[in-house]
Amino acid sequence: METSRKPVRSSRPHPTRRGPVAAAIIATFAVFGGGIAVAATVAISSGSTDAAPAASVIATPTRTSTPTPAHLTPQEQLLASSDDPNACAVSFEGDGIADAPMLQSQGSLYTGLPIPAREGAVFAGWYATPDDAASFGVPGRVNGSEVVVCVDRQVTLHGSWKTSEQNAAENARIPILMYHQFTTKPEGESGWLRGNYAYIGDFDAHMNHIATTGFYLPTWDELSAFIDGRLFLPNHSVIITDDDADQSWFDLAVPVVDKYRVLSTSFMITAYRQDPAPSTYVLRRSHTHDMHQAGANGDGRIVNWAVPEIVADMEASATALGVKEVMAYPFGHHNDTAKEGLRQAGWEMARTIEPGYVTIGTDKLALPVQRINYGMGLDALINLIG
Repeated sequence: METSRKPVRSSRPHPTRRGPVAAAIIATFAVFGGGIAVAATVAISSGSTDAAPAASVIATPTRTSTPTPAHLTPQEQLLASSDDPNACAVSFEGDGIADAPMLQSQGSLYTGLPIPAREGAVFAGWYATPDDAASFGVPGRVNGSEVVVCVDRQVTLHGSWKTSEQNAAENARIPILMYHQFTTKPEGESGWLRGNYAYIGDFDAHMNHIATTGFYLPTWDELSAFIDGRLFLPNHSVIITDDDADQSWFDLAVPVVDKYRVLSTSFMITAYRQDPAPSTYVLRRSHTHDMHQAGANGDGRIVNWAVPEIVADMEASATALGVKEVMAYPFGHHNDTAKEGLRQAGWEMARTIEPGYVTIGTDKLALPVQRINYGMGLDALINLIG
């Protein structure tokens, strides 16, 4: 008896085989944002024309999510962008103040602090606290004479305002002190330059008085804004300068400047020396490159040379010092040609040897001074600056 099987559909012979085998493999790959999904379907038929049941295998995609960075404040963004380990993000607050935060470096003097403007008002400075800003207290006022100190790499300064009438009523007269050389001899030096040599004991008494009696020490950009009527400076303000950068300045005076932490400016003749700043509290500014010599008529070169020569000399000085801001005329000599040369070279201010005080509206290219000569003790200084 024959075993049961499906009838032969054709009487024609066909090759002998174990049975029809059909295989179909379908693979589908899809990429989903960082993961790969694979779907595979396999159908196998053995000895039958009917499709065998399909076996499906689906690999579940593995998705790697990108972490969302935490929101950074503008101050944190500034700090993140800096590789300075002493970087400090300084923020500014106050009525009508919208200045963006800026980076400063802890341990260095503040530099380039903004001077905001507001219609009908005069900026009265930055202060450590809102209370200081409200009272205009000089001890709490912060500027480029102060070293940057931060907590957790951030600090906030608070701005204040005066009216134009209040600013005018202050009638501030800002003295610029001019020193030259220094001596350890109470009796002074001999020779024709005797008057230039301040006794270092007197200088120490001067700096102590300035440091301990509440004087404000404006920066040069603040003095410029004050002259324009844009910034309030109190009458109890003073600027300290030295001409020539004599060796006695480095050896005797700078330690006193450091001792009392008073901002000062050293006017350097860069053809003769280009020493780095000897103290955090000393600004290097120009006494020209090589115009501290007599010209053809016996007066200084700056009043003998033409504008292009002046410009070239001052550019050389700026290259050595890395700054254009204020200069001191050699011997105090200046004229309209000298001023034009400075303007074309990019200088905004220049200091003379003419006696007087800086007030609102003073000629920025003819700043007056208070000269300090040998024998001027503390009483003499108080008579000049209060």
